[in-house]
Amino acid sequence: MSSSNLLPINIHPILNNNPILSHYVSTCHVQGTRKLVGRNSITAMGQPQRRAMKFNQVGDSDLTVSEITFGTMTFGQQNTEKEAHELLSYALENGINTLDTAEVYPIPMKKETQGLTDKYIGNWLKSQPRHQIILATKVSGYSERSSYIRDNAEVVRVDAANIKESVEKSLKRLNTDYIDLLQIHWPDRYVALFGEFFYDPSKWRQSVPFLEQLRALDELIYEGKVRYIGVSNETSYGVMEFINAAKTEGLPKIVSIQNSYSLLVRCKFEVDLVEVCHPNNGNIGLLCYSPLAGGSLSGKYLDLESEAAKRGRLQLFPGYMERYNKSIAREATAQYIEVAKKHGLSPVELALGFVRDRPFMTSTIIGATSVEQLKEDIDAFLTTERPLSPDVMADIETIFKRYKDPTIL
Repeated sequence: MSSSNLLPINIHPILNNNPILSHYVSTCHVQGTRKLVGRNSITAMGQPQRRAMKFNQVGDSDLTVSEITFGTMTFGQQNTEKEAHELLSYALENGINTLDTAEVYPIPMKKETQGLTDKYIGNWLKSQPRHQIILATKVSGYSERSSYIRDNAEVVRVDAANIKESVEKSLKRLNTDYIDLLQIHWPDRYVALFGEFFYDPSKWRQSVPFLEQLRALDELIYEGKVRYIGVSNETSYGVMEFINAAKTEGLPKIVSIQNSYSLLVRCKFEVDLVEVCHPNNGNIGLLCYSPLAGGSLSGKYLDLESEAAKRGRLQLFPGYMERYNKSIAREATAQYIEVAKKHGLSPVELALGFVRDRPFMTSTIIGATSVEQLKEDIDAFLTTERPLSPDVMADIETIFKRYKDPTIL
């Protein structure tokens, strides 16, 4: 994101009337040896100062989001409600004002647990200042396997009826009257998704027109149930169609895109989406997910017999994100970890520092199953040199030129 879109805000809004917490966020020091807990055994020495959280404007909306968005898709599967509330409170107390959820969460998706993530958040929200929290959720795209999320549907679509039902149910689970940012989780039309890289023309199917989707979303905005809209797992074609339909018909414009982006997954965004979303073009804010590539960039999966690997989701859920294990991504990951060691960084500091510093980044979605993990991630953002040095970036680009996107199977 360009500097023109960065707002001059140094303290999280929730801290403005709390001088003690404001002082903590802006001046907190981590004393002594900082041990990176929960993902791997690599440690970083020193006494880094935690800088203030930065806040960015999402596209041309008036949403001001923390540079870290807290992702909650483990709530109800890997995390109990008590743990979820502890994590949410820690995130808020440490400057994060934006939460990401979806109607299908937790992940992996299944009928028995669907909606638990929202319910945990909703119960927590009862005791929180709702107006100071940016709540982002997602309506599901085309799906023949998750019809259970609708009352009477054999196939989930992104049409007016599905969107309306999705939002009404999300509002009830989340215990709120409005959603700050509603994104289409994945397109109604066929696109290459979740690890697929190349578009298969033979899979084209008739889809709900972009205009129909926007009209349904416009109605929800008019009713005050949704403030802004965005897309997720979307392509340049889709983004431009939404922008053009909104402009032509005077309908709400999408303001965000939530796509995967990390050291291991760069090309799909950098090739042309970065141009489409540029502030001087589409002005769409990137909220990237999987900045640690499902945890693999922490290095914990390099030894699949380690305790950290056995507790990780790539091991707990066979087949889940296997592109990070069944590809040369493991080889590339090892190379990035060597770069981190060379420059006195932890793997997490390198991976999150890289994503944080990208000029097109609005906010980075990080998930955690423990407070220790969440602290490690926040510290990586707020204590690591900003921006990463030219020497670090040169070494990253050397590896990238060799491996490009190594998760392509």
